Amino acid sequence: MHFPPVAVIDIGSNSIKVLVATRDADGRLRALKSKTLDARISAGISKDQPMLGEEGMARGLAAIRELLDTAAAFNPASTVLVATSAVRDAINGPDFRARVKVATGHDIRILTGDEEANLIGRGLTSDPALADLKDFYVFDLGGGSLECLSFRSRKIDQATSLKLGCVRLTERFIKDPAAPLVQEEANAIALHVRDELKRSGFRFSIVAPPAVFAGGTMSTVRAIKGARHGLTLEETTPIIGLDTLAELLDELAPLNLDQRKSLPGLPPARADVFPAALVTMLTVADYTHVDRFHHSLHNLRWGIADEVAR
Repeated sequence: MHFPPVAVIDIGSNSIKVLVATRDADGRLRALKSKTLDARISAGISKDQPMLGEEGMARGLAAIRELLDTAAAFNPASTVLVATSAVRDAINGPDFRARVKVATGHDIRILTGDEEANLIGRGLTSDPALADLKDFYVFDLGGGSLECLSFRSRKIDQATSLKLGCVRLTERFIKDPAAPLVQEEANAIALHVRDELKRSGFRFSIVAPPAVFAGGTMSTVRAIKGARHGLTLEETTPIIGLDTLAELLDELAPLNLDQRKSLPGLPPARADVFPAALVTMLTVADYTHVDRFHHSLHNLRWGIADEVAR
């Protein structure tokens, strides 16, 4: 049976990504092409009334055009554009949607926090590497938000979206992202993350089940580890212990931005927000009594593709 491909463009706060996927004869999703561009459309996301800046919108539109061209080579039967926290929260988000519509002819579907969390969960259940997990947590850290889910018997039991993205926290708590991370700033981020997790009403077990972590931060952790051993990201282990995250934060905290940018495996566009992301991940692990994370690349785009490729 022939399943025509579908294309999904995920317009995130920190990066914009495309996935072109099809279904195999057994119904399983298979990637034909995946690509990520760092665009950072979310500058100013931590303000009381967030606005997308002109430069950010220009970068975002250029990235969308490039990824649409990438997807077009596969002649997809359907192309879907979705946006998350940055566009969802910005008071001029509708203006950006209108610009994209005029420039490309495509509408942007703005996902609510609940939709985003549930579609991430749907994508993760398409990952064959996670097929043996029945009851587990899922965390997905982006630039604007942190999605938290729990699964029971591979069905979503809880899902919430919290405004704990690494761009948002960097803007709010780090006075100078180009300077080394100050311990007081790290402490402030950790305290805020713990408070938001507590206020969320999300129920965490005393004995934690396995935990999956998705998003660009964990991909970056694996890329850094791979660069040190001559491995691609895919060749590194998807199981990341807290000791790895803690050691990486200890290494990065004393470095200034230029020094972080020179670290092999760390994308320069993420170097300013990466310390806040690591603090967030470690705080989530401590609060939820998790000692390691399973990393998966099957997140939001895969969930949308699974929804579209029926």
